Amino acid sequence: MRQTLAVLMLGCCAPALLAAQGKILPPAEQIALAVLPLPMEFRASAAVLGYNAAGKLVTLRAGTGPMVCLGDDPKQPNFHVACYHRSMEPFMARGRDLRAHGTKDPQVDTVRYAEVKSGKIPMPKEAALWSLTGPRTSVDVKNARVGKDVAALYEVYLPGATAASTGLPSSPQPAGPWLMDPGTPKAHIMFTMSMP
Repeated sequence: MRQTLAVLMLGCCAPALLAAQGKILPPAEQIALAVLPLPMEFRASAAVLGYNAAGKLVTLRAGTGPMVCLGDDPKQPNFHVACYHRSMEPFMARGRDLRAHGTKDPQVDTVRYAEVKSGKIPMPKEAALWSLTGPRTSVDVKNARVGKDVAALYEVYLPGATAASTGLPSSPQPAGPWLMDPGTPKAHIMFTMSMP
């Protein structure tokens, strides 16, 4: 995993840095950046959601593998891409839909948790999520690379997990994993990555 992260976190070259907030990149460039958080073995087969010329979230690539990647939202001030296991898509898509219709956090989770409990939203037993977040000026679009000030994060979703059921602490740890949102459908183990 450290080798994969080292490749992801290589410093970027000065030319072709990600343009200012608001610019929608061509689909091929969105796809290349969206899959960066993933280990190499999942990149070519991942489904990718990104933005069309009107700024609407659309499927840029259907994908055949287990992962779904969400491209960088050009309306947001920072660069952020995330990839998660396909089994999480109903939960993630519901969150996007609620936000698009004006529902604000934390109400988004209140609605989703109730729908998970009722069986309307299926949840996996476990699923991974990989993401990269950082300043737009640290993203090399032409070479699909990010600078070292773009942070990598890895999560393993374990819906319903608690500190007692996993043996993991439920508060951030400086040198180890911890359980965020324990006891909820969104319970997940957080791993904050850093360069060796």
